[in-house]
Amino acid sequence: MASGPYDPDVYRRFADNLKSSLDGPNIRHVSMRQLRRMALPFARRTADGSHVWYSAVSSRMAARTLFLGSSQVWLPRPSKLQLQLAERAPEQLHKVLQLIRTLPFVHIRRQMGDNPEFNPICNLYVSVSDPKNVRLAYMWGCTMNDVQPGRPGPEFVMIDIPEEHALRMQILSLPEHDINIAMGSDYTGECKKGFLRQGMYRADERGMLGLHAGTKVVRARDAKAGKLRTFGVFMFGLTATGKSTWSCHQLGLDPDQGEGTWVAQDDIVWLRRDGSSYGTEQGFYVKTDVDIKLQEAMYRALAHKSTLLENTMVDAKGRVDFLDERLGENSRGVLDRRQLVVERGRRMASICYESINVPALDQLDGIVFSFITRRATIMPFAQRLTPRQGVLAYLWGESTHSFATVPEKAGESVRIVGMDDFIVGNQGRKVNAFHDIVMELVNRYPGKVHFFQYNTGGVGEIIETDKATGAKKLIRKVTRVPIDLMAALQRGDLRGTNEYAKGRLNTEEVVRAEGTDLSPYRAENFYSAEQIQAFVTDLVEGRRAFTDEIAAQGLRPEIRDLAHRELDEIAGARRGAEWVPTVPGSTGLAEERDAAEDRLPLSPWIAPWEPRRPGRDAVLPGGGGWRRR
Repeated sequence: MASGPYDPDVYRRFADNLKSSLDGPNIRHVSMRQLRRMALPFARRTADGSHVWYSAVSSRMAARTLFLGSSQVWLPRPSKLQLQLAERAPEQLHKVLQLIRTLPFVHIRRQMGDNPEFNPICNLYVSVSDPKNVRLAYMWGCTMNDVQPGRPGPEFVMIDIPEEHALRMQILSLPEHDINIAMGSDYTGECKKGFLRQGMYRADERGMLGLHAGTKVVRARDAKAGKLRTFGVFMFGLTATGKSTWSCHQLGLDPDQGEGTWVAQDDIVWLRRDGSSYGTEQGFYVKTDVDIKLQEAMYRALAHKSTLLENTMVDAKGRVDFLDERLGENSRGVLDRRQLVVERGRRMASICYESINVPALDQLDGIVFSFITRRATIMPFAQRLTPRQGVLAYLWGESTHSFATVPEKAGESVRIVGMDDFIVGNQGRKVNAFHDIVMELVNRYPGKVHFFQYNTGGVGEIIETDKATGAKKLIRKVTRVPIDLMAALQRGDLRGTNEYAKGRLNTEEVVRAEGTDLSPYRAENFYSAEQIQAFVTDLVEGRRAFTDEIAAQGLRPEIRDLAHRELDEIAGARRGAEWVPTVPGSTGLAEERDAAEDRLPLSPWIAPWEPRRPGRDAVLPGGGGWRRR
């Protein structure tokens, strides 16, 4: 029976009819070798030997993504546009059935994950009416495995029709039927996220928990015991907060002492109740804004001849410049995780973990849940959390809009449960499941489950809002946290050398890291006491409003009450603020936020107020044209 703009019976009949249409004479079933031969003629070869393509659409269309099915999968707060798409969905689905029987398509079958329990088989059908779109199938196919006989499935289907008119661009997901449809977008990320979103949805049903998190195995020497300890590390983060960077970073650990970091995954995993995780991808689809001095492993992998690049700057001689984003703020690359290497002495050493899966907790010395946020005012660079505070960090999933990319919303909070904007249906159930899994692990393995929150943004930003126009002006730019310092903070937490003390947010804030003076970054150096109190009040109010929003989406009352008690403790110690933050109303509620692909371009032409990367020539507009400084 139809409910509002949704009609589950229509979606069921569409799914039944689609099955009989996927083996027509217009569909060419291809291998990866055939796809490569078809795709490379449309690419440009770089001086490194890699290949680059350019797309008309360079980011996911989250605002045009819609879940169709029963009330269990609806968007909790659909926009007006999404409701309009739902009303027109029956007509559009009928059109898809016509096109799948008419247009030329290629079909590639690949496997997600590598484990004996849950290995979705992914079937991608890409329209090649415009032949160059075959590269979508090839690039996405390189992120997945060959299908291995005997694996349990299930089977997923995705239809990609990039040639649809831009005015009718839309992403339609039918989670209960394992079908996703992308129309009007030639961005590889829609294929990737369509399948991974479906994988997380089905993994949740099987008692696992799909996480938007990178994973790695880290070996660090415990400062007190003097022995090596091995951790499984989960890195949560919204797009552009540093999840991939820190999943692949070596943190300055000492390989001569047996220490090191080995990467398992950079994006999506399935957490199991024994603390292990199943990975999803063999190839990583990452942002390419990397510097070899700061992100060596990712740079070397992206510069390898096997990498497939998308929207990356390549000059007339074929030389790649990963930090030049004049052609787009979301340059991407599919890298082979086996090419994640670093230079050690006269040899290259792999930092690729032996598996895309992370072992269970009983095989490790501990697991670490690390939540990456990007804020620019008073958030400490590192906080040590209790298990309950870790659950709340997952609930609040915080970051902020950047002045560099969303000036009209600069400084306003973005809050998404689990830092995961791919959740299907009510979000409260995800928090409930995370709470149950981590609390069970904490009780079964005392002292072996750790929680940290890292701020990869900075401190000290001041933004003023014009009361008449609402326009925002950057008065003082953020003092960014140096990458070397962030590495030292994470390294010290793994070695047990950092010192913490109770802070203004009711958590333990880092006060000293190994060999690092943190006093220049104290909020008191940038703001008055009244300003700090007002920022805290704004943070508390935003978290409180967001908690109530998720409480209406199935969050259990005891977790809601836990959140409000925590916020009461923070607010009780910070009353009396008279100064009003210059970014009012930044609650981060769903109706206020943009898609989470809020990017931080590093190109000097796009964001001249951002600090330059060291060692790069500055090019600035001069009085008589372009001049080099």
